[in-house]
Amino acid sequence: MSTAADSMTGVLPDPAPVREIDLPHTDDLPEEVMVSPEPVILRGWVSDWPVVKAARTSDKALFDYLSQFDRGAVVPVSVGPPTLQGRVFYKDDFSGSNADRGNAPIGEVLRRIADTGGQDAPPLIYLASATIDDCLPGFRDENDVGFGEHDPLASIWIGTRTRIAAHNDLPRNLACVAAGRRRFTLFPPDQLANLYIGPIENTPAGRPISLVDFARPDLERFPRFAEAMQHAQVAEMEAGDALFIPSMWWHHVEALEAFNVLVNYWWRTVPDYLGTPQDVLNHAMLTIRDMPPEEKKIWKHFFDHYVFENDDETVAHIPDHARGILDPMTDQSARRLRALLLNRLNR
Repeated sequence: MSTAADSMTGVLPDPAPVREIDLPHTDDLPEEVMVSPEPVILRGWVSDWPVVKAARTSDKALFDYLSQFDRGAVVPVSVGPPTLQGRVFYKDDFSGSNADRGNAPIGEVLRRIADTGGQDAPPLIYLASATIDDCLPGFRDENDVGFGEHDPLASIWIGTRTRIAAHNDLPRNLACVAAGRRRFTLFPPDQLANLYIGPIENTPAGRPISLVDFARPDLERFPRFAEAMQHAQVAEMEAGDALFIPSMWWHHVEALEAFNVLVNYWWRTVPDYLGTPQDVLNHAMLTIRDMPPEEKKIWKHFFDHYVFENDDETVAHIPDHARGILDPMTDQSARRLRALLLNRLNR
């Protein structure tokens, strides 16, 4: 299968390698990693996992190991013909995903991957973002990472060779390669415009994605992608390696072997009651984006004052008891504000 590195030689710059750090292994992910503003590779961080040891033995050993935890769970799976070359993307007319989606017992999914993944031109079989405790109960008893006070969502991704378009996620992310090899190509959040992101509400897998095919970048259609590659970083990973991805960093992900397994953990450092900024962006498109330019400038000033550049001086002139939602948000005040918003949106 062609790779981004192969196709970009002589056309686009090679991305810089992601920074690697060598830390003594501990039960919990080190704080130094959890607060990093840039991606970080931890080589061999999960190499003691039994699933990694099975994967290094053979695909059959990996299949047998995972099958121990099969309790008949039905999981979402995307499938497609070899002609897709593993790329999960849109149909040509953007009417939906280019892969067929359905549900199947996890044992059947594992069997099909084991039976077909080694073909020269394998079909696309992709189990994406399934909650581990639901689909493989007991797996985390033997294969897990500690996060101290945080309680992350632990998910598993299993498939044949796949190419997942560049996208970003709100939570922080620790991606652990349990089987196979992965290549992550990462970009800072400010490369939004240079990655040519597609529709927000119509997406193949829940998050807006780059429309650039990294294996065959069309620089006539997407000329600013060359600028994005000036800021790119790449992580070449094997089974046992872990990668920390900060919030909102774009990442294009390639699974490079016949049988690939990734375990990832998502967590946020703010309370759940604060909600998601994506909701605010969607609402701003509804209420602000199509205003006359002079009115948009006014509201940009208001957002800067109350949200992006707020400090103690913003509310210093208001008595403490009268500040309302201008005070730091609490669970109680968030509930009141959410109820107010729902009431007004439903008018």
